[in-house]
Amino acid sequence: MLWRKLGEGSLTINKSIIYLLLPLLLCCSRGGRDGELTVCFTGDVLLDRGVRKRIEYIGIDSLFSDAKPIFLSSDAVVINLENPVTKRVSPLNKRYVFRAEPEWLPMLRKQGITHAAMANNHTIDQGREGITDTYNNLIASDIVPIGYGVNQREACMPCIIKKNGVNVAIFNSFLLSVGDWELLENEVGICQASVEKISGDIKAFKDYYPKYHAVAVLHWGIEYAKEPTERQRTEARMLIDSGADAVIGHHPHVIQEEEYYNGAPIFYSLGNFVFDQRQDENAAGMTVKLTFGKGTGIERCFVRIPVFNQ
Repeated sequence: MLWRKLGEGSLTINKSIIYLLLPLLLCCSRGGRDGELTVCFTGDVLLDRGVRKRIEYIGIDSLFSDAKPIFLSSDAVVINLENPVTKRVSPLNKRYVFRAEPEWLPMLRKQGITHAAMANNHTIDQGREGITDTYNNLIASDIVPIGYGVNQREACMPCIIKKNGVNVAIFNSFLLSVGDWELLENEVGICQASVEKISGDIKAFKDYYPKYHAVAVLHWGIEYAKEPTERQRTEARMLIDSGADAVIGHHPHVIQEEEYYNGAPIFYSLGNFVFDQRQDENAAGMTVKLTFGKGTGIERCFVRIPVFNQ
């Protein structure tokens, strides 16, 4: 397992394992008090199909105008980006295939979005070259990609967000199968680690960095199901037992219940944030804002159901 940390060399933890510490780093100077770091999480963000038509008609900033005050009051904003961002058109053989335009990304950054979770079932829609394009276009727009790598080992490294001595590691994985997509360990892709693997990575990470916080961001579950499965409940608690301070989920396109386990919040599905589904249950989404301090656990958890979904 690897994780990344800027400015540090390799550290030998034991004779058989060397962890290369080179995490992606966001230097935050926005909202929040000294000694705190606030991270906002959203559900699915689609920039194609019906949303594309709205962007072309009234602009992409209209999608986030109501959310912008919440975003700008956070040190980091992590969206689940539900499409590749590329000019390349090389669609996979699957029912729904999406694509967004690279020139739209700078406006997302201006709205306060700092990070994009890529480990989901639509980042893959334009193939592996489309995934790499998405990574490069996000970087060029000053948005930090999460869950991408030139191989699975790199894709599953956590992204480290830090401010004023507070550090949060974001682990992002995609837990579903897609018909025309093959998991290749040594090829460009998105993290597709199992919960067991993520739990082991979090435990190893927290054993070495006990003062760091950890959040698992998972693309999982059953579309349109109003409740998580029993397996998801078991897996979420496994992640908390391994050292995660919170679990954030998406994919079902509906809000599912939240719960607390050993004092840690579990959000099984945040629902849609920006999407073109019009049914009542699909038109609502949760925005979760977590405040981390220098101690253990989460100091505050703020949840809002936005009205700016579509």
